[in-house]
Amino acid sequence: MPISVLTKKWQTTIPKDVRNLLKLEPSDKILYLIEGERVILKPLRGNILDLRGSVATKEKPIDFTKLRGDTKKKIARKIAEGST
Repeated sequence: MPISVLTKKWQTTIPKDVRNLLKLEPSDKILYLIEGERVILKPLRGNILDLRGSVATKEKPIDFTKLRGDTKKKIARKIAEGST
């Protein structure tokens, strides 16, 4: 089982077996998925859309079309009130 040591600066070296398994290269980004007391390391490759669904949320997605419409109405009201 690979083991690494945490330095005083909170840094560690990923063991060679793990680097090889994940095909990591210098400057690669790593995603840390936290599940309870377990952490899963995943290489961060591709684009941002590949991460879709990796973060759980209880909130509904924002409806940007509705948000833009509401904002336009508020701005129009402020302009109308200011010009009278």
